[in-house]
Amino acid sequence: MILRRQVLTGALALTVLPRFARAETPLFTLHGGLEQGSLVTGHTAPDATLSLDDSPLSLSPDGAFAFGIAYDRTAPLRLVARLGHGRSEERAISPVPRVYQTQSITGLPQAYVTPPPDILARIRAEAAAVAEARKRDTPGTGFQSVFQWPVAGTVSGVFGSRRILNGTPMAPHMGVDIAAPEGTPIHAAADGAVSLIQAEYLGGHVTLIDHGQGVSTVYLHQQDILVRSNEKVAQGQMIGRVGQTGRATGPHLHWGLNWFQMRLDPSRSTASAEPAPS
Repeated sequence: MILRRQVLTGALALTVLPRFARAETPLFTLHGGLEQGSLVTGHTAPDATLSLDDSPLSLSPDGAFAFGIAYDRTAPLRLVARLGHGRSEERAISPVPRVYQTQSITGLPQAYVTPPPDILARIRAEAAAVAEARKRDTPGTGFQSVFQWPVAGTVSGVFGSRRILNGTPMAPHMGVDIAAPEGTPIHAAADGAVSLIQAEYLGGHVTLIDHGQGVSTVYLHQQDILVRSNEKVAQGQMIGRVGQTGRATGPHLHWGLNWFQMRLDPSRSTASAEPAPS
């Protein structure tokens, strides 16, 4: 298994120092790739203040933090750390661009592609409940771990792909689909707490797990949900079973990663590029 997370320092470049001079320790380190759609985690001094694009970032007691790079972000992000005695450090983070696939899916009931007005109202209400759950900014630390693939199977849909459903162009696919036999166990990708459970028209049986500091993972189309709202879960704990509820042409898990309202690619936060086969 290849460990895919990298460690990056907050220093932009090495400077030639006078003899006997001592380089200052960088104020922060970053973990993870810098591609579009990636979750980035890091550490700084616990007494530092940190901002991203002039908005404050939360810190855990040991100085851990997280932020996302939007799937279509092209402009550099500005990360600044400051200490109380006046020292500061700034870094411009240039997102690494990605090329996204196009995926065509047929055979869906047309009501799942162009829902009638009454169903659209339900879809909007369900989306609003998810958005509310993703606002949580809790002191959990599960986001610091390398994520575990939640289910054994075959990747059948990738993050960011432009989707064409029954010939109709749709919004990009903001998660990873893993095809597996119905009833296959689903496991929590990291430590956290269940922040939402609901039955959705499109997502079927859905579970959202809060991992701290705005980082959450979501699990769609489940046959069964085996956890309760507000329940604390451990990485690897069984939380459900694969199904094909909601808008699905076959049994699979749609697995998503979020930083607050930003949707990210969970496969960029795992130790391996693919899940184990089912």
